[in-house]
Amino acid sequence: MCKDCGCSITRHDHSHDHDHSHDHSHEHGHHHELNSNPQLNDKKTLSIINKILDKNDIEAAHNREHFEAKNVTAFNLMSSPGSGKTTLLENLIDHTAQKYAVIEGDLETSRDADRLKAKGVDAYQIQTGSACHLDAFMVHGALHHISLDELDICFVENVGNLVCPASYDVGTHKNVVLVSVPEGSDKVEKYPVMFRRADVVFITKCDLLPYFDFSVEEAREECKKLNPDVEVIEVSVKDPASMKAVAQWFANNTGNFK
Repeated sequence: MCKDCGCSITRHDHSHDHDHSHDHSHEHGHHHELNSNPQLNDKKTLSIINKILDKNDIEAAHNREHFEAKNVTAFNLMSSPGSGKTTLLENLIDHTAQKYAVIEGDLETSRDADRLKAKGVDAYQIQTGSACHLDAFMVHGALHHISLDELDICFVENVGNLVCPASYDVGTHKNVVLVSVPEGSDKVEKYPVMFRRADVVFITKCDLLPYFDFSVEEAREECKKLNPDVEVIEVSVKDPASMKAVAQWFANNTGNFK
């Protein structure tokens, strides 16, 4: 987790995810000035973090207004590193008629955005530096580099991390979580916040099932236990039928801004 962004603290007064603003460094500068009373420290820390998160919530709502004004549905893709988010988006273009662009989040490099551009997908890379997740302000900045006019979908590919991104609202409409076969089916139970907030879970790299001790049934059961309404779809980019199922899920959920 971030040492200073407040992602280890969950607020219970909002139904949506939360994030922090770009001016968080100024707020965090007060941390070293806290006095020696632990209770006062906790109150002051919570006050600072809530102020930061409130600013982000406002920006996230502003992002949604941008998307909805153009009739674009935004999906937040979250997973651990290497689960196949970029690969899924690279291959989706061959299985859908919907037009989409991608906002990419990584600590460093523009490799993922470059891969998507090579496939003809409009993509903009956000390099977060040390931040373990995207925030609404980062996404808003990226929107100035992507034309929404001809799009059906804008994907936000979050930083690879099964903890922090789930707790922060970036202004999207739906949460998509990937868990890959090599990771193991126990990840759902180990990282419940991420999967509890998912609208769909893609179990990726299913062509590797014969070679790994991964129980699709266990993963599906754990997902449903955390969120009875979540859809769970088995995916392999090498299997056109499963990619069609992915494309169909996005088509079915495009234009649904609730």
